[in-house]
Amino acid sequence: MNNPMNDAFTKQVQDFTRQAQEIFSAGKDAKVPENIAAFAEDAVSKSRDAYHKIAAAAKDNAKVAEDVLLTTQAGAKSIGEKIMANTLANTEAAFEVAQAMARARTFPEIARLQANYMQQQFALAGTQSKELLELSSKVAKQTMETVGSATSKSFEQFKSVG
Repeated sequence: MNNPMNDAFTKQVQDFTRQAQEIFSAGKDAKVPENIAAFAEDAVSKSRDAYHKIAAAAKDNAKVAEDVLLTTQAGAKSIGEKIMANTLANTEAAFEVAQAMARARTFPEIARLQANYMQQQFALAGTQSKELLELSSKVAKQTMETVGSATSKSFEQFKSVG
């Protein structure tokens, strides 16, 4: 039994197939104009060049970011080491005076040891604060120089890509 819906659909598919074959047959000998082919090749070449420049700049910028982080890390490490050295020296001094005070035989001797310790610690605190401030300033300057250099380099690289 023939279904008129199936027959109509089959006819449409056959018509579409025939039309598609005619289009492909007509276009099989068609050639891409030389100016369009040249334009396409030039566009691909320029896109590839731009990509390589941007990729190189991105790689350089990753290195720059690493340099900035390493500079910052080294600075933080040196500040931390300085604080630790100061803390150890101050703690050792406190233990020494405590031991000396424990050995003292009179209250005036204990008072003298305490007064001398306090004078030394106040002087030392001033020196340590000055050294820490100088180190912090040096680290900040180095970090800012690295960031400034990195920013200039990145800007120049992206400027050359454009």
